[in-house]
Amino acid sequence: MWRNIASSAISFLVVAVFLVGGIILWGQNAYNAKGPHAGPVCVRVERGASMRGVSDQLAEQGAITSPMVFRMGADYAGKSGDLKAGSWLIPERATMGEITNLITRGGASTCGTEVVYRVGVKASDVVVREMDLKEGRYVEKAAFVPAAGTPPDVFAEVAAQPDTRYRLAVAEGTTTWQVVEALKTLDLLEGDVPEVPAEGTLAPGSYELRKGDTRENMLDEMQTAQEVLVAAAWASRAEDLPLADAQEMLVLASIIEKETGVPDERRQVASVFVNRLKNDMRLQTDPTVIYGITKGKGVLDRGLRASELRTATPWNTYTIKGLPPTPIANPGRASIEAAVNPAQTDFVYFVADGSGGHAFATTLEQHNINVAKWRQIEAERTKAPAPAE
Repeated sequence: MWRNIASSAISFLVVAVFLVGGIILWGQNAYNAKGPHAGPVCVRVERGASMRGVSDQLAEQGAITSPMVFRMGADYAGKSGDLKAGSWLIPERATMGEITNLITRGGASTCGTEVVYRVGVKASDVVVREMDLKEGRYVEKAAFVPAAGTPPDVFAEVAAQPDTRYRLAVAEGTTTWQVVEALKTLDLLEGDVPEVPAEGTLAPGSYELRKGDTRENMLDEMQTAQEVLVAAAWASRAEDLPLADAQEMLVLASIIEKETGVPDERRQVASVFVNRLKNDMRLQTDPTVIYGITKGKGVLDRGLRASELRTATPWNTYTIKGLPPTPIANPGRASIEAAVNPAQTDFVYFVADGSGGHAFATTLEQHNINVAKWRQIEAERTKAPAPAE
């Protein structure tokens, strides 16, 4: 009798073990299976939120199939207590494991609302953008210029949201003075700027901002990014460049940046200046003349005068040979890479071609023909009637 009871108990335990093992295996498979949602989902995690509340929210939004399995998987991974407040973008068909990682790793919000402080070459502004899940991108909701007065009410509304993301977006070709002046208008930041960094030393790009960050730390971050970029580019430079060091490369890159906004042209423009330096020709580039007038403090909203082309300044490449003593703007990665790896051409001239790009030439005769074409385009544009209102 006891033998039968023991045998039955063992059989029961074996069945129980198999059942538990099967449940665990099923749970693991469900936790790591592709999610049910065919599109991205934006889930907002409030401060102090629980894993139970978030799992229920995810289930309501159709991102997961089982809140219980989600919580068990997060607990097994040791992440139940690691929820991070913010708005998190859950990609379509994300697994429960991937979602757990997304909502527990922290950092800046990846969806919801963001405020972007844009520093441009001609102007700076502030923009509120919101993630459009259907489009899969941020769309602009409101914008204003800080110097123009009181911002729209929507800015106060998003500022009150704890998960609003803040970014600083610095355009290629801005000057360090322009960046510093823009940072001074950001109420989000604290502290003064002891001194304006050297020209060309701030890397254009996107930077995360947090309330309480200091202006000095932001500038340090931008300088570090530029130092890393410049060092890497200089280390991989082409042979026989007429550049003494990385600083001269940065000067050349800044000129390339100001001469063309067409990505495919940068290496060709670089080749013109490299060929001119090798042939002991003056660079004769208008942006250097403009910098000699403005010192990077503002924009010259008019054409250059003939007298200004003849007026000697340390940056006027019509009157000096070689490169100017400093960069004339903050160049981006593409212009820096063009400076160290120019196209292999014989071009020594270029002029605008009316399409936003340039016409290149190897001889003065061909260049004069291109200049004549450009002047004809300018004349036709001047004569063209203004568009009807």
